[in-house]
Amino acid sequence: NSNPPASSLSPKPRNGARLFSTGVDPEGSKRGVDAVNLLPTYLADARACPEGSLQLGIAENQMLEDLLVPALSDFATKDSFAADCIYYQPTHGRPQTRQAMAKYLERTLKLPKSLDEDGMVIGAGCNAVLENLCFCIAEQGDAVMIPTPYYAAFEFDLVARAGLSIVPVTTFDSNSDIIPPVDSLDPIPHEAYYPNRQSLDAAYDRAKEQGNPPRVLLLSHPNNPLGICYPADVVKDCIDWCRERQVHLISDEIYAGSVYGASPMNPFTSALTLAAGHDEKEKGLGLGNYIHFVYALSKDFALSGLRVGACYSENEKIRLPMQKLNDMCQISSQTQVLVDKMLTTKSSSSSYWTDEFLQESHSRLRQRADDFMAVLDECGIPHIPADSGLFVWIDMSKYLLPLDPAMLSSDGVENVESQNNRERELYMSLMHEGGCLFTPGLSTRAERPGFFRCVFTAASDEEFNLALERVRKFCKK
Repeated sequence: NSNPPASSLSPKPRNGARLFSTGVDPEGSKRGVDAVNLLPTYLADARACPEGSLQLGIAENQMLEDLLVPALSDFATKDSFAADCIYYQPTHGRPQTRQAMAKYLERTLKLPKSLDEDGMVIGAGCNAVLENLCFCIAEQGDAVMIPTPYYAAFEFDLVARAGLSIVPVTTFDSNSDIIPPVDSLDPIPHEAYYPNRQSLDAAYDRAKEQGNPPRVLLLSHPNNPLGICYPADVVKDCIDWCRERQVHLISDEIYAGSVYGASPMNPFTSALTLAAGHDEKEKGLGLGNYIHFVYALSKDFALSGLRVGACYSENEKIRLPMQKLNDMCQISSQTQVLVDKMLTTKSSSSSYWTDEFLQESHSRLRQRADDFMAVLDECGIPHIPADSGLFVWIDMSKYLLPLDPAMLSSDGVENVESQNNRERELYMSLMHEGGCLFTPGLSTRAERPGFFRCVFTAASDEEFNLALERVRKFCKK
């Protein structure tokens, strides 16, 4: 296949350019500039998009304001300001908020046992608690394995300050028997993106050969950008592989409450459920020391502005460091009180408000996804049938510029520069001629150019309908 090199432990700018100069400047630090240069370079193009373009590349849900704003206003005014809120709070979160989050996750994830609330840390967003968790289980320079394609900002979140290295886990080679040729118009099946022992071993060995055995495997489940849940046997295989290798597994389940279309034959199953029972302890699930979990309210509840993330681990060796590091990314006491009320309030029917909210959210997500995928089918655009998250993974590779044979290696593989150039041309064409901004696949370390993530929730109903018409028009052109 024509995948980009996966052996590099220090991600380079995806399109061969830097956003800022890295020259020495006594008025600012090089590490600050280096951090910015970890961001995907397509963001610079997005900032210069023409007026009227529809931004469908940011994973936000704009379909729920009518449900959220009245409810949050009510939660915020239920009680008077509590005196204890004006003082310092426990660094890992108020006890009531941690308990509320734990009970919410037990319901939503359908966990077999209660969580140990002492293992819960509430911090300012999923990226903050993820960074702190990695800081506590890995040393600077250690490698983190992530199956491709993955959320593009992971490279910023884990490298900028924690100083970790990213090892992409490519999956096409280990699933080559179901991968269509590069020049084929046949869709790539979703199973081709599943990590397995062969792909994990290959990534681990590449890193080890460079003197840096990985310390962490990070799974996005449900997956961003694919918009699907991994089957339970795939996640369980990853858990077993990590325990055997003594590699920490982090399951990022920030879209766990946005599973709207998983089939009864392949339901979403949390890694916490699959890893439970490994150790018998008085409190918790019995995960052992190598299984960890992160979550946030940003996606399922469209509350990215509140900055509420959660990390859960039963590894007691990292408990105190996690709590103390969270001192630098605590959530305000009043936000925690609001979240506590939101997660514990019951309606007149005695069901939790969160359960009723998510049920309505699923209905709206399902309708949007179906409408968008129907247009993709109408236009003959291959895509993965989405069942979770806020997006669809689409294959626009047939609209790439023709491949220059001079850009092929001796074994017929397109070089990385050519892949980047051809995909950027298509990205810019979609933006300027199509009027739509999608997330380009190579920014997520996709193995082939021409794939995009489309966030179908990042628009009002009117804007979404306009986006459908623009996709139709672009494809017909």
